[in-house]
Amino acid sequence: MRRFGTLHTHGESGILTITMNRPDKRNALNPEMMDDLTHAFLAAGEDPSCRVILLTGAGAAFCAGLDLDHLETLHAKTPEEHRTDSVRIARLLRTLYDTPKPTIAAVNGAAIAGGMGLATISDFTLAIPEAKFGYTEVRIGFVPAIVSAFLRRQIGDKQARDLLLTGRLIKAPEAFELGLISRIVPEQDLMIEARRLAYSLLQNSPSAMQATKRLLSEHCRHHLDQETESAIAANAEARTTEDFKEGIRAFLEKRQPAWPSLHQEKS
Repeated sequence: MRRFGTLHTHGESGILTITMNRPDKRNALNPEMMDDLTHAFLAAGEDPSCRVILLTGAGAAFCAGLDLDHLETLHAKTPEEHRTDSVRIARLLRTLYDTPKPTIAAVNGAAIAGGMGLATISDFTLAIPEAKFGYTEVRIGFVPAIVSAFLRRQIGDKQARDLLLTGRLIKAPEAFELGLISRIVPEQDLMIEARRLAYSLLQNSPSAMQATKRLLSEHCRHHLDQETESAIAANAEARTTEDFKEGIRAFLEKRQPAWPSLHQEKS
């Protein structure tokens, strides 16, 4: 497998471990990392020596969502650039969802926004007790559009509305109760248990597991295609709103936002 600038990859005994390797940025997603992850998942899906994919993060976080440096540049982008960026995120999550190899996320810390998507879209999600999860987009005037299609399938409409509309953070026990993670594992045992699960999957028929994953993807492909396309449009449009611009400014300045849309409603 090729080398990636933002990832560390290690293959052994049929298990490919992909480590998001931007610990100084809490493994936040910038365009390079999103492209690297997409290409790594695609390559692993086509590599006969890879039978299980294990995804984790370097340092104290799993993935903190979009990179702050990337967020700061969004206000200056054109509509076409916003759509390209939205497509990049959608392609990453859809590639993870559709990859024919079983996927395990070993969540070693915070998994926020797109990072939560990576963690919970994986087939199996193991998390340490201290891990926190949340789709916090509404707090900065953004729309959690692309992740919503996956989340509704996982936990149902009512629970999805709770997480997406409040933007609240939840701890590992609540994520487990909602069915978003498979197991809670002590931090010192996380990678041991993740590899133990991976080795157990190696005992199964590779062709049967791949056929099962293709079948599960095919069951919802038509609806997910439609929902993803509308989500890309909503994601791109949200980036052009005054609320989003204000939300980003307030977030970077560490203050409460003064939502422009609230003033428009009053007027």
